[in-house]
Amino acid sequence: MNTANLFFTLDILLAFLSFIFAKINKLFIGNLYTLYLIFNKKKSKQWRVIDNDLVASSLNLGVLMTKAPRWNTHAIIGTLGPFSVNNSLSIDLKSGNNSCESWIAIFYNFPDYQTITTIESNQVNKEEDWHSINLKKGKYTIGLRYYNYFDRLILPAVKIDGETITFEQEIPKDSNRFYETLINRKNFYFLAIHYYIYTIFKYRKYLSESFVKNEFLPVGATDTEFFYDYLDKGESLIIEVDEFTLKTYDIYITVYDRCSLPISFFKLCELKQNTMAIKNKGYYLIRVRRNENLSNKFADLNINLTKKEITYPA
Repeated sequence: MNTANLFFTLDILLAFLSFIFAKINKLFIGNLYTLYLIFNKKKSKQWRVIDNDLVASSLNLGVLMTKAPRWNTHAIIGTLGPFSVNNSLSIDLKSGNNSCESWIAIFYNFPDYQTITTIESNQVNKEEDWHSINLKKGKYTIGLRYYNYFDRLILPAVKIDGETITFEQEIPKDSNRFYETLINRKNFYFLAIHYYIYTIFKYRKYLSESFVKNEFLPVGATDTEFFYDYLDKGESLIIEVDEFTLKTYDIYITVYDRCSLPISFFKLCELKQNTMAIKNKGYYLIRVRRNENLSNKFADLNINLTKKEITYPA
């Protein structure tokens, strides 16, 4: 066996072991987290924000790296629940509208975490104070995301069947500051549970696209179009769009190392931009969101992605 075949075989073997290890950890930690939410009823009625304080805990970071490892570096993220609903749920609109340019609330059933419905800022009447939806009797959680957020951040009040269960909650404007240094928390455990992602990207032509998508993409982001692939050592990603796309869509780019920790991230603000060349193997995730209520489902989105190897002088 030559050297190339040896490295290929070793990579496939390590990726397979990583895949199995990731599934075991996701099942184990996911069940523990579900039990925590079931028994900690006080916390279930308080907004839990992915912020500097939460991520400072190694235990919390470990949970996030198994349940939500595709860090959304561009949004303020809060979760609420689980809570029981008989008929209806209402969410305070003014808090979100006054905190950011765009927001989405995603409703999941519990404990399966299947997306049931969403409320999006560009689909509600901004003149109203509350927006209500009907839900089947059951348990639910909410995932809230604020994009292009302002200096003052307030998470909304929520009513269940006409009764307020959660009041509005102000949070620090620098809640996402931890992303600047999160890469410093990398370790062997994080590499072990995410090693296989780069490999399935590398050989995705031999795999079903649905498998790759299910392994990598965040759950429930129905308002977002995604682009994703691997980057080899020394590669940079060039992103090109036309003027209509730049004006009509918000395009967010995040580059991750092989541990699935963010290395760099930015919002596209020019017709052509590129990421910094990565020092080691990794991958990127581009999130594209409509900045107005369009019915064409991204049909007019024009984006071109090109990888380029950067050679630095010795």
